[in-house]
Amino acid sequence: MASLTNGSTVLRACCQISKALRQPLHPRALVTKTPTGSARYMASVSGQLDASPPPEISAEVVVPHKQLHARAVPVSPSYFSRQARFNDSYLMLQKLLRSYENLPLTPQGKIERIAWKTLQDYRQTIGEQVKTSDYVKCMEVIKRLHQIHPKLKPKAVTDALETFKRDIQPFSNVAKPIAIDQFGRAVGVGRRKTSVARAWVVEGTGAVQVNGKSLADAFGRVHDRESAVWALRATGRIDKYNVWALVEGGGTTGQAEALTLAVAKALMAHEPALKPALRRAGCVTRDPRTVERKKHGRVKARKMPAWVKR
Repeated sequence: MASLTNGSTVLRACCQISKALRQPLHPRALVTKTPTGSARYMASVSGQLDASPPPEISAEVVVPHKQLHARAVPVSPSYFSRQARFNDSYLMLQKLLRSYENLPLTPQGKIERIAWKTLQDYRQTIGEQVKTSDYVKCMEVIKRLHQIHPKLKPKAVTDALETFKRDIQPFSNVAKPIAIDQFGRAVGVGRRKTSVARAWVVEGTGAVQVNGKSLADAFGRVHDRESAVWALRATGRIDKYNVWALVEGGGTTGQAEALTLAVAKALMAHEPALKPALRRAGCVTRDPRTVERKKHGRVKARKMPAWVKR
């Protein structure tokens, strides 16, 4: 009975070996073992049969490579997160900080001023809804990396910080000086809301013309007249310069306030020392405020009608 069992075992092993030899072998062929006590085994390299193994050694049979299901592995560890691009940037910044945190820093008063992107601008750049708290933590790492001395700052750090800088750096902009032409005129441009004003200022007796009209004809309100020549009145130069201006767009109030900035710029071309006085008077700073748009069904932006026709 035992000999019959051993014979059937050897027969099954031979069948597996013959089937394996008829199929091409894969370099990474899987190897299985037949039950202990078989009289024959298959060599994994030569593929030949060896009839002289001891009975106690288990025989090995090479079976063809089974088809495996491949799964694509993401390159980024944040691939399945909601903020994949931001997480990758943040992890890269943290890695740079750990690598270069021992480099010398720039003195506090000599650090280059940089305008960084706001949260809204960064969200539009990468197309992800980054949380405010996460962006604040990221900016702390960025500012720490920016403090590294420029001569020792690695290129990897510089390239990483470029992503968070604004396209236009207001701190590096240099104001273009206003020149005085051969006729002694200096031209200044001012804007307010949708109004634009261009003013030519020249030394004179205090005459003012706006669009070919006198100041009283151009602006009916006293407040608008005072705003138009406020730069001259605040510095005590109302009777020392003549002003010829062109205004367009918007209403009378916007045109008068735009003319304030235009006259102030042209006046600083004649007397640059008046800039502190003009700044204190509020004539140099551009007013960025806008008017809230009118809403449907309302009289103005927020005013409701007194009665509704039914």
